[in-house]
Amino acid sequence: MPKSFANPFRGTGLLSDWPLPKDDPAPVQALLARCPKQGVTPLRAAPDLAQVCGVANLHIKDESGRMGLGSFKALGAAYVIARDASRVEPPSAQGRTYVAASAGNHGLSLAAGAAIFGARAVIYLADAVPEAFANRLRAKGAEVVRAGATYEASMEAAQKAADDNGWTLLSDSSWEGYTDRPLAVMEGYLQLAAEAVDQIPAKPTHGLLQAGVGGMAAALAAHFRKVWGDAPQILVVEPDAAPALIDSIRAGRPVTTSGPASCMGRLDCKTPSTIALAGLSHDADAFVTITEDEARAGVALLDQHGFATTPSGGAGLAALIAGLTGVGADACVLAILSEGPEDD
Repeated sequence: MPKSFANPFRGTGLLSDWPLPKDDPAPVQALLARCPKQGVTPLRAAPDLAQVCGVANLHIKDESGRMGLGSFKALGAAYVIARDASRVEPPSAQGRTYVAASAGNHGLSLAAGAAIFGARAVIYLADAVPEAFANRLRAKGAEVVRAGATYEASMEAAQKAADDNGWTLLSDSSWEGYTDRPLAVMEGYLQLAAEAVDQIPAKPTHGLLQAGVGGMAAALAAHFRKVWGDAPQILVVEPDAAPALIDSIRAGRPVTTSGPASCMGRLDCKTPSTIALAGLSHDADAFVTITEDEARAGVALLDQHGFATTPSGGAGLAALIAGLTGVGADACVLAILSEGPEDD
């Protein structure tokens, strides 16, 4: 299969019966303004790296310090729990149990939000998720349950636990009959998008958005289209071991793909979020896949230039470094460093 694929549904989209990602950050900004840990993350110019990549300008939105959790995902599940808690006075989620599967930072966001508002958090992890990450979840007060060899297996276990126990499932993916909460998780990511729009000195020609189930990419693409219109080329980058979005676009419908485990563990999702697919089929210009070696090489170069991250957090930039994006020498590129490096 080719490593890139132009989106034939750009501007029209797939899945007309599904809700599209929201594009207005105002409700998120109003709620997060009440959070003492909320702060704007930096947009960092990278002229030396731009020269290496052969582009005119490169701006990197650095989410490694977001709300002390080290990832853009701090804006997702925690925002949904805060929204739930704000519906009572005083704001509280006491008596509720939130459950989710996580390949990484979504679980930390859920655990942090639950701790702030007095709820219980139960996180299901696949066997492949490192124990160091499980311990980070426990340190935030979450209960950790191991279930299955893959993210998809842990998600099935989390959904069953929610059904069996009357818990609130808070997934960052969506499927038939489950749309409200993942839509709200994606809405939280609009804070990142709004900050980037405010910070960048000129409208970019290209935006690079890495994707797992696609929630971040779809939310950011929706806001960028609202503010900047059709001018930026939006490119979505996935592991070639988990090409759920690009394969769905090729097929013209949601598909579950298969492949080996990826070093881009946060992006190693074999089934797309249907809401995200609906949004990206409308807003993205092209989809790109990246190999394990290309991701590792890109992250090594990013580290040399002062942008420490993981293969997941730097996948979009790694695709640019590897020359997979087709971006020209006069380009002004906006990319997302979506998480910091792994803990030792």
